[in-house]
Amino acid sequence: MRYLHTMVRVSDVEASLAFFCGGLGLEEIRRVDDEKGRYTLIYLAAPEDAAAARTNAAPMVELTYNWDKEDYSGGRNFGHLAFAVDNIYEICSKLSSQGVTINRPPRDGHMAFVRTPDNISIELLQRGSPLPPAEPWKSMKNVGSW
Repeated sequence: MRYLHTMVRVSDVEASLAFFCGGLGLEEIRRVDDEKGRYTLIYLAAPEDAAAARTNAAPMVELTYNWDKEDYSGGRNFGHLAFAVDNIYEICSKLSSQGVTINRPPRDGHMAFVRTPDNISIELLQRGSPLPPAEPWKSMKNVGSW
């Protein structure tokens, strides 16, 4: 058995790509537009997984955009996607500057939670040892649910 991908339904392709690619730094690996099925599939991979994703079609995040408007709810019921990051403070600063709310700030230099434009919870984990606690993060409170 081999892990392939996690599928997340999205309502706005551009906003989702701005979050996953522009914010988190994932790379678009492949895109499929199916006119008969009226959907678009966009496969993304973390930079360190991009070569494997191109070669083995895994591991990836699949964004599914249904052309016919649907209202998605229950993002919290999905759980979350988790990514190891090189500097949790830098990525949280980048996301925050793009208007993303840091729901669970990285007060401990180790873990943070944010949400996608479709309210999917994303866990960010500092690669290796936690960074030393630093402002403004160590004084920030949780916002909303994560």
